[in-house]
Amino acid sequence: MNLRRAVSGCLAVAVVVGLSACGGAEKAANVAGDKKITVYSGRSETLVKPLLEKFQRQSGITVQVRYGTSAQMAAQLAEEGGRSPADVFFSQDAGALGAVAKGGNLAALPAEVLSKVPEVYRSRSELWVGVTGRSRVLVYNTDLVPAAELPKSVFELTGPAWKGKIGVAPTNGSFQAFVTALRVQHGDAKAKELLTQLKANEPETRDGNVQIVADVNAGKLAAGLVNHYYVYEVAKEQGTTPDKLKAQLHFFPDGDVGALVNVAGVGVLKRSATDPDTRAFVDYLLGTEGQTYFAEQTFEYPLVAGVSAPAGLPALGTLPAPRIDLNDLDTLDATIALIKAVGLA
Repeated sequence: MNLRRAVSGCLAVAVVVGLSACGGAEKAANVAGDKKITVYSGRSETLVKPLLEKFQRQSGITVQVRYGTSAQMAAQLAEEGGRSPADVFFSQDAGALGAVAKGGNLAALPAEVLSKVPEVYRSRSELWVGVTGRSRVLVYNTDLVPAAELPKSVFELTGPAWKGKIGVAPTNGSFQAFVTALRVQHGDAKAKELLTQLKANEPETRDGNVQIVADVNAGKLAAGLVNHYYVYEVAKEQGTTPDKLKAQLHFFPDGDVGALVNVAGVGVLKRSATDPDTRAFVDYLLGTEGQTYFAEQTFEYPLVAGVSAPAGLPALGTLPAPRIDLNDLDTLDATIALIKAVGLA
């Protein structure tokens, strides 16, 4: 499937100030330093809108936001090309950033921006930089899955013991990034085999990770494949702490692909390469205030030194992540096509 076909009609738009849902690309005009930026966000509105509004208040820079999935935003940027009104692409995962970078739409970032983040979490071509880290995990209900029966590999979820018990979100960017990592580490044939067997094992599909965690916590699902921080989000919504939930995190050990550590990150569109307002936004995301927001409010791993990780999580450097270069997760088209081919979406 071509990314351009992932977007049909107008995308839903949520706006901090004034971005039209349709036709904006044709009349886009960036004026450097005009105190306005347009962000295409693959990050959900509930997670990032408070931070973007805070940046707007403090900086005086109007932030116009178009929200969708990271795949939708990448597709929109590919469709619009040089006509796009976007200044920044804020992606849920490195794969969508890589796909946009391959399309030639992103500008090289300055060394002083890139150097804030460890090399493993940024583009080798200097076209995007990670903002936060997140680990793929298995969330499980402690009443339904004894600790002794937790799988050592995501491949075990295709076994009969897990039939009808697993929740997945195939249209979610983080699941798609996991599948891309699966293809990178094990090859397309093995990836197709796993997804086919997983489909045959009758997983429960959901639109997003929050619903999976909520259903696991309520005992409607035994387990699900999600990012780590959604357990914290559900606990926050329920007015409790993660350790009080029935839904708990299981990190796949020994470099299993199910424990992929990915990033949410940003890329700057070429049209805005020298725009000081765009630079101020990127600096804010990588500054102490932005990084602290993500650690304390969305429970993601900060990537800039000096900001502590969310309480109760293992240190980022100790996670048993697979050895996968995030720059290799840029074949989003092929991943979406594979997920559709096996009938998961």
